Amino acid sequence: MSNHEQVVCPRCNSGFECKVGSISLCQCTLVNLTVDESQYICDNYEECLCTACMLELKKEYNTKLLEQRFSSISTLFKKNL
Repeated sequence: MSNHEQVVCPRCNSGFECKVGSISLCQCTLVNLTVDESQYICDNYEECLCTACMLELKKEYNTKLLEQRFSSISTLFKKNL
């Protein structure tokens, strides 16, 4: 990949400029991800994603995490009744 390359997001097919040679200027640095959020995205995609998709996947990961935690709490609560 060259320093600046036009790429297509594998998730939504929108085009964007990947600046792997100037990572501090790349659009992906606009999305702050935890290690777990980043791993979730890496587990599902091998290539660069657009900012919009990264934000959607961050939200998706956190929604699933909250649902799992709620389910665990609900199970514990039901056992104690």
